[in-house]
Amino acid sequence: MRPDPLKTYRWHVLPAASAAALAMLMATGCLLKAPPGPSDLRDTTLAHAPLPAQWSSTATGGAVSPGWLASFGDTTLEALVIEALEHNTDLRIAAARVEQARGYAKAAGASIYPSVSLLARGGSNLSGDSSGLQGLLLSASWELDLWGRVRAGRAAGLAQYASAELDGEYARQSLVALVAKSWFLATEALLQKGIAEDMVRASELLVDLARQRQQVGVGDEYDLAVAEANLGGMRDTLRQLELGYLQSQRALEVLLGRYPAASLAAADKLPGLPPPVPAGLPSELLERRPDVVAAERRVAAAFNREAEAKAARLPTITLTASGSNLTSEFFVLQDRDNPVWSAGASLLAPIYRGGALQAQVEIRSAEQKQALAEYARAGLRAFNDVENALASEVTLQAREQLLVKAAADHARALEFARQRYRIGAVDLRAVSQQQLALFAAQATLLRVQSEARVQRVNLHLALGGNFAAPQSSPEPASDGSMRAAVGKSSTGSQVMAP
Repeated sequence: MRPDPLKTYRWHVLPAASAAALAMLMATGCLLKAPPGPSDLRDTTLAHAPLPAQWSSTATGGAVSPGWLASFGDTTLEALVIEALEHNTDLRIAAARVEQARGYAKAAGASIYPSVSLLARGGSNLSGDSSGLQGLLLSASWELDLWGRVRAGRAAGLAQYASAELDGEYARQSLVALVAKSWFLATEALLQKGIAEDMVRASELLVDLARQRQQVGVGDEYDLAVAEANLGGMRDTLRQLELGYLQSQRALEVLLGRYPAASLAAADKLPGLPPPVPAGLPSELLERRPDVVAAERRVAAAFNREAEAKAARLPTITLTASGSNLTSEFFVLQDRDNPVWSAGASLLAPIYRGGALQAQVEIRSAEQKQALAEYARAGLRAFNDVENALASEVTLQAREQLLVKAAADHARALEFARQRYRIGAVDLRAVSQQQLALFAAQATLLRVQSEARVQRVNLHLALGGNFAAPQSSPEPASDGSMRAAVGKSSTGSQVMAP
């Protein structure tokens, strides 16, 4: 509730000269200063980290493609992503936050319009409160936003709403990436389990061979014990990988909003790695990645909140008007003219508040500094994500080529070791060691292949490449406010197909 004004002036009819003066004040009231734009923010907050002309890691040029999910050629993955967008609980929470921010933005801008109220009284002669009054009272008030306090609050609310929408979009992109990575990891876990099953079967054959050699007198108890020990170790490894596969299934099912029953079967092979992705330029990242743009909107919100706090130290002028038509069967009204119309204005000047208004300015100034620092942190984190993903992709491609050859060499060496063991040239330890080496090479190769696909997803997420067509984001308006995005929130119920 607003405090009682120190001085209030009212007239039944507002003088023409006063009305003209107030209209002139309203027309020439201070304009809102526009918040800093992306280029100004970059120059101010990232002055210590100047942007290079291109990425430090190897990358191709060109624009970032939005339809990256389809580049994997996995229709099952695309269906899982759509299911997650519809049923994921975290995304529903993000959508609710966007709706809350939309409501706060509407509430912040409500004071810029006049307020109109209607009071109606009726009933018995006493009207329920012993006054005997009956009739209608229509009143209106409008605060002249001479210093931009109301407009600054409205702009801050719209900027906060825009940042919430962008955060929701980044949550959506992150969910798509997480589903894709979880799908690849579940597939890898299934394939790793298959490799372990092959190694268990190979170990069982070695146990049978050691037992046969012992029976014919060319083997001994030692070889049989070594073979059985290796078989036990392989079976233990298989059990661990089976548990890992179940856990990966349940993790993916939770993302999809399903009950974690481990009933979702993974693919029997990893999808092919898409062609190299164009990485664009570092400067473009600050204008494309949703979480960075959201941080920019929060700077605009903090900027406008500081302007709102500064304007709150200045007087406020409110225009009022009312009309009434009242009757009474119990009291004799002094003014018998009905209806009665009146208009006036009120002035509220904060004289002394114990430093509370200045403290609010200092708080908003500190929040602005915090928002600037958070924008710089978001930008540096985005750059780091891209550089790491690009470097990882190059390294993983080189490692895959090396591991493919190493696995082939280990398989050939294992065949030689088995032949030499059959003729008695080596003992069982050589075969077991070579078999373990082959198992390790195959498992590492599969891990690298899976990680290459995970890093490709990380690269798309780092670059701000969405799996669906990008939507237009709110842009700064000429008066310093932010235009709210049109349409449903990107985290809402509408789901765009890949």
